[in-house]
Amino acid sequence: MKTYRTDLKKIIKPLQYLLPAALFLIFLSACQSNQAKETRTGFYLNTVISVTIYGRSSEELFDGCMELAEYYDNMFSRTTPGSDIWNINHSNGSPVTVQEETLSLLRTALSYAEMSDGLVDPTIGTLSILWNFGDENQGIIPSETEITDALSHVNYKNVVISGNQVTLKDEKACLDLGFIAKGYIADRMKEYLVSKGVKNAIINLGGNVSAIGSRLDGTPYKVGVQKPFAETGTSALILEIEDKSVVSSGNYERYFEKDGILYHHILSTKNGYPSDSGLSGVTIISEKSVDGDALSTLCFLLGYEKGMALIDSLDNVEAVFITNDGTVYQTFDSP
Repeated sequence: MKTYRTDLKKIIKPLQYLLPAALFLIFLSACQSNQAKETRTGFYLNTVISVTIYGRSSEELFDGCMELAEYYDNMFSRTTPGSDIWNINHSNGSPVTVQEETLSLLRTALSYAEMSDGLVDPTIGTLSILWNFGDENQGIIPSETEITDALSHVNYKNVVISGNQVTLKDEKACLDLGFIAKGYIADRMKEYLVSKGVKNAIINLGGNVSAIGSRLDGTPYKVGVQKPFAETGTSALILEIEDKSVVSSGNYERYFEKDGILYHHILSTKNGYPSDSGLSGVTIISEKSVDGDALSTLCFLLGYEKGMALIDSLDNVEAVFITNDGTVYQTFDSP
C-alpha cells in the first residue's frame, strides 16, 4: 500500500503564499453533514490538494488520484527539469515531442488566448518569472525596461503545434500554464474516479474544486467563496453545487504591498503590470474545471462589465464577481 505523507516543515514556507488560494473554499468541509467519508491530502502542483470520497472508498482510489497529480505535475510544470513544458521552454526554438495530454492542454490554452485576443496567454512565462510571485523573495517591482522586454516575448501566436511536436518560434518565449493546468488535472481526476464507480466525491486542487454528484443524502454540496482580504474562512457567499466545478481567481491570493500599492499575481499582457480591473475576485461555476480555471482569470482581467457579458454569452457557465469595494454580483439566484 502506498502512502502520501506530507512533511509540513518542508512546505510551510511555500504555503504562506499559497494557503489563501487553497482555502478560499474553506466552508467546503465545514458545511457538510456528518456523512461517511474519507479524505486524502498531498502536496502537488505547488499547493495542497485533497480528495474526499463519500460512502465506500479504498486506498487504491486515493493512490490513483495522487499518482495522477504527480504524473501531470511532472508533465506540465514550468520549473521541473524534463517536463514537457520545461523541455519546450529550453529548446531554443527547436521542435519538442510531447505527450498527447500536453497537446490537449496547450490547444485549450491557445483557444482561450485566441478568444481573448491574448488577455490570457500561455506564453506569459517571461512576465510571471520577472515578477516572481509566490517566492519568499517576492516584493521587487521590475523596471520599465525589464517589463517591456518580457512583454516582447509574450505572444501565443509563437506557439506552433505540428503533429505531436511543439515549437516556440520565439526562442526566448516561455510557456506558463498556471492559468489553466489545475483545471485540466481536476477534470482528469474526476474522470478517473467516475470510471471507478465513484458517485459522490470532492476534488480540491488548492481551491480549484470539482464535485462528483452530490452529498450522500442527495442534497447539494455547500461551498463558501472566500471574502477577499478577510480572515480565512469568511465567506462572501455560499454556493450550492452538484456535479460542477468551482474555481476562483483573485488579487488576494498572491500579492505584496509596497508604498501603499498592492501588487498581485494576475498580470496584464497589455502593460505587464498586475491587472487593475476593479475586481478583487471572480468565481466560475462550470461543467468542466479547465473552463472554470481559464475563465476565472480571463473575467478578472476583463473586469465586471465585460466579464459579465462574456459569461452571459456562454452556456452552462455561472459566475460571481466581487469588486474592489466588496460588492458581490452573481449571474444566478441565491439558494
